[in-house]
This record gives sequence, structure tokens and C-alpha cells, in this order.
Amino acid sequence: MFNKDTNPIKIAFFGNSEFSFIVLEEMKKLGIIPELIVTTIDKPQGRKMILTKTPTKVWAENNSIEYIEATKLKDPKFLEKISNYDLFIVASYGKIIPKEVIDLPKYKVLNVHPSLLPKYRGPSPLQTQILNDEKEVGVTIMLIDEQVDHGAIISQKVVDISNWPISFEELQILLAREGSKLLAEILPKWIKEEITEKEQDHDKVTFTKKVKKADGLINLSDDSYKNYLKYLAYQDWPNIYFEIDKKASANDNVSDQKKIRVIIKKADFKDGLLNILKVVPEGKKEMDYKSFLNGLK
Repeated sequence: MFNKDTNPIKIAFFGNSEFSFIVLEEMKKLGIIPELIVTTIDKPQGRKMILTKTPTKVWAENNSIEYIEATKLKDPKFLEKISNYDLFIVASYGKIIPKEVIDLPKYKVLNVHPSLLPKYRGPSPLQTQILNDEKEVGVTIMLIDEQVDHGAIISQKVVDISNWPISFEELQILLAREGSKLLAEILPKWIKEEITEKEQDHDKVTFTKKVKKADGLINLSDDSYKNYLKYLAYQDWPNIYFEIDKKASANDNVSDQKKIRVIIKKADFKDGLLNILKVVPEGKKEMDYKSFLNGLK
């Protein structure tokens, strides 16, 4: 296991998301505390577009760790700032790391990736593994190169999940923790150059896509299990929803009728069916699904 006293190296961490935050929390427990966090600038989020810090910036502030909100990774001032670090660790940074950055650290750039590469490269490995009902999930520690999730593999671990399928949040927490543990296990040997990286089998690669709001749309008459997998995969964002015709009033013109969106906030899967429990109809507050159906009568 990694020991900072016997491995006195300076580490910079690149990350942005909640997955990154969980990795940092677990790394801290395991004695791997980066001295610099590289993240992105605050961005507007939600309906009110409130300027929001990245989870990794929040972690840095909570732990009194220096951070940089990098906008251009090739900027000479940024490169100079990070040039004295020995190892870069990346977890869900969401940006291509350029060669100028990759070439800097003595112990290279390691990535904590939540899939068994070369499967599920790209921006949504967690969601896609759930959608595909992937029975064999796991984590990979890999070398970063100039292509997306393309670098050589340092180590991998299959993670057993007895209660599959699980939600996005559950899978994210589990694989972030397991990835951090695997990182802590291999780092001492990696620093001593006792591990030889292995090229990925690029003939077996699969890719994931960026999740869009429209991906959450379901048809209630479609396969119930696939809809349930969507519900699990998109619980964090964008949620799943269906559309129904707006209830007509006496003054409505039929040609003016439109569909309203109904977000499914809570559901389970029983007896081969998607069991909807709570919904948020467009323009209304969360309610029981039965109450919603009664309101349609």
C-alpha cells in the first residue's frame, strides 16, 4: 500500500466531477493527498443557472489544498506552475490532456477509469454499463496518452456486485472507491518501476457517448426492464421521463394541444414490470404516481 513517508513525491490531481470527489476522499483515507488540484472554472447550473463550484474545487477548499481553475492546459504559465510535480493523477477530468502536460511528470500521468478497458471508453462509462446490463464491471488504472482512454493499462480489477443492477450513484461510489484502492496498491511498485504497462487490445474497444437530456425520454409501452435500466442509469442526470397529451379544457383548441413532460423520480422493478412510484409532472411538484393518474381521469 502507498506510504507518503517512504514515497515522498509531489502529486497533482486533475478532476471535476462527483466521481473525482469520491476518488479524492478515498485517496485521502489511503494516505495519498495531492498537493495541487487542477479543475475547471465555476459554471452556471440548474434552472436558475447559479454559478457552481466543481466538486473537486469544493474538496480542495475543504482540505486546504491549492487549486488551479485551468482554462488552457497548453498555457505557458500553467505548464510552469505544474512542472515541479512528480506524478499526475486524473479521474473524470473530462478534457483531453495535451502532450505538453503528459511529458512533464517523472512518473507520468495515471488515470482512474471506471470500466474494464478497452470496453466503455469515453464520457459515460458508468451510465452505459448500466444501460447495457453489463454483468462484469470493474476499474482500470491506465497511462494517459493524447487519445481518449487509449493509453496502456497499468492494472485492472473486476468488482463483484451481488445486487446488480444498481443505480448510477451506487456504481459511481463503488468504482471510485475500488479505483482508489487499486491506485494505492500499485503506486509503490509503479514508482519503483516494478510494473510494466500493457497495451490495450484496440480491436475490442467500445465507446460511450455524451449523455443528453433527450436520452431520458422513454415510452412506457417499451420493454420494462430496459426502461428500468434507463431509470437507474440516468438518476443523477437527466432523469427519465415520458410525455402525455395535456388535458384539454373547454376553452382549448384541439390544434393547440401539446404534450407535457412527466419525470419519473422513484421507481422499482417487480414481477417483470417497471413500477412507478413518484413523478414530477411539468410545472408541478413531486407527487405519487397514483395521484397523478387519478388527476388524469
